[in-house]
Amino acid sequence: MVRVQEIPLNQIKRPLPRANDPQKVQALMESIGAIGQQEPIDVLEVDGQYYGFSGCHRYEACQRLGKETVLARVRKAPKSVLKMHLA
Repeated sequence: MVRVQEIPLNQIKRPLPRANDPQKVQALMESIGAIGQQEPIDVLEVDGQYYGFSGCHRYEACQRLGKETVLARVRKAPKSVLKMHLA
């Protein structure tokens, strides 16, 4: 089951480092600043903890804008699914 909700940025763990395109982040900052976040990021909820593996440009844009939350598609998953994402 997937639900869309606002998640506090500081509660999302990003275990895999990503190299973001600064121009894409800047463009997203301008868009989000003007019209808000249109597309949620995807996060896994495992044992009450949130893990983000996609939407890294949107995540960084929201951080840089000083947003406290990010719109996210949340999917509950067991630890076995988390381990597959980390492999």
